[in-house]
Amino acid sequence: MDEGILEGFGEERLKSLRSATLEGAFAKEVVLEASFTRGLPAFSIVGLGDEAIKEARDRVKSALILSGYNFPPLKITVNLSPSDLKKSGSQMDLPIALLIALQKEPIDFSDYFCFGELGLDGQTRPSPSIFALALSLASQKLLKRVVTDPASALELARIPNVEVFAVKTLNEAIGFFRGINAIAPTKSAALEAQTITLDQTYYYESATDLDFSEVRGQKQAKRAALISAAGFHNIILSGAPGVGKSMIVKRMAGILPPVSLAELLNIASLESLEGKTPAFKAIRPLRSPHHTATRGSIFGGGSKESKMGETALANGGILFFDELPHFPKAILEAMREPLEDHRLLISRVNSKVVYETRFIFAAAMNPCPCGNLYSRTRECRCNPIEIERYRSRLSDPFLDRIDLFAQMNDGDINEKGDVNTDELRALSLKAFAMQKNRGQTQFNGKLSDADTERYCAFESEAEKLLIQAATRFALSERSIGKIRRVSRTIADLAERETIGKEQLMEALSFRRR
Repeated sequence: MDEGILEGFGEERLKSLRSATLEGAFAKEVVLEASFTRGLPAFSIVGLGDEAIKEARDRVKSALILSGYNFPPLKITVNLSPSDLKKSGSQMDLPIALLIALQKEPIDFSDYFCFGELGLDGQTRPSPSIFALALSLASQKLLKRVVTDPASALELARIPNVEVFAVKTLNEAIGFFRGINAIAPTKSAALEAQTITLDQTYYYESATDLDFSEVRGQKQAKRAALISAAGFHNIILSGAPGVGKSMIVKRMAGILPPVSLAELLNIASLESLEGKTPAFKAIRPLRSPHHTATRGSIFGGGSKESKMGETALANGGILFFDELPHFPKAILEAMREPLEDHRLLISRVNSKVVYETRFIFAAAMNPCPCGNLYSRTRECRCNPIEIERYRSRLSDPFLDRIDLFAQMNDGDINEKGDVNTDELRALSLKAFAMQKNRGQTQFNGKLSDADTERYCAFESEAEKLLIQAATRFALSERSIGKIRRVSRTIADLAERETIGKEQLMEALSFRRR
């Protein structure tokens, strides 16, 4: 730094540089300001920063000195605005250091966001939340240009309409803003996936480690799984232990609809928030919490800040509850809101966060405590009271939110898999194309009541049959809506524009008894 670094610091106008912090899964813009005044040397960061931000003082000071800059012997105050918003993470190291190093220079930072942790030697390092921050800011149309570390830059370059500049060191960042060294925007790696073009390009993976051909028999259950995957319908599989309930659900991930670029980036964002390195694979998530999982881990929360749970992490994919009746009743009853409203509100004293929960709820259960109630080869050891107590763990309001129920029988060792994943995926893609060509923005299973009336057109005979079934079985309005939506998916699998009697009959066969 110039020898005259002290001259004019108190006379310079405040400069600001933009960064961001996470509130739940959403980014909030943070404006960093720095002031330099004469007095006893001090360095403070104000604005409700967490411990990682407070420790940035030592990292930034060391990075500046070891990068060849004299740390100014002044009273330095860095303000993080808005001051009433709690801020967290180490991604603000780099912008704080830049404000100090470039305070006297006439540089306009207004088009840039800056993220990056600093090592003591001035090397830039990734922070786990950077991708989620950038994606959220881009969705809010706030992000145009961003300066960050090279590892994060490769991930951020996948976000459309954003220029990303990678800097390896603090010196490179200073040189970039001074205009001394030109840095070309980082280019993203090509996405390796199969594509289908409809209203936009969608991506899917054709290779999978698990195949439906490995499931022997169970034709009806596999049909239910296909309908569930194609239309994003909630499903419960019931059967004796070992008949293949979990096998089918785990293989459903290979036949789920393809993802748009926005959905793929959201999946990567959820992975980064969970502490994983985003894979950028066109694979929808499959979350399978154990029945001993806590309420907080399922729905999210926290005493000080709202963190995501399994219901939020499963958004756009599958949330699988194995051994469904063994989950605490409080958790099952709390599932009613995310299953019905497709959103979850987490309220805390300091924050309120809404998460999208548009997932397939898939569950597996035994028909009785021992599991052999409907077995053809093993005798059930449960008495009627035990069976009733076991089944009563699932309330009617909870079960009313399930679209498909499939009873699985004992398998035959001589049976073979009658269909493979590639064949089922081809059918799922046809149903997906039907939904998109109709102009739907949501899958059949997640349509609103108004869109159900709009898109689920019945032929006259099918409409009469539905009215008869509703009267005979005393179906609720919610159940009727679900039957309409399941019928729509079955018609899509058959590539039919209208829903006929045959499709309705099959949908009725999967209703709860």
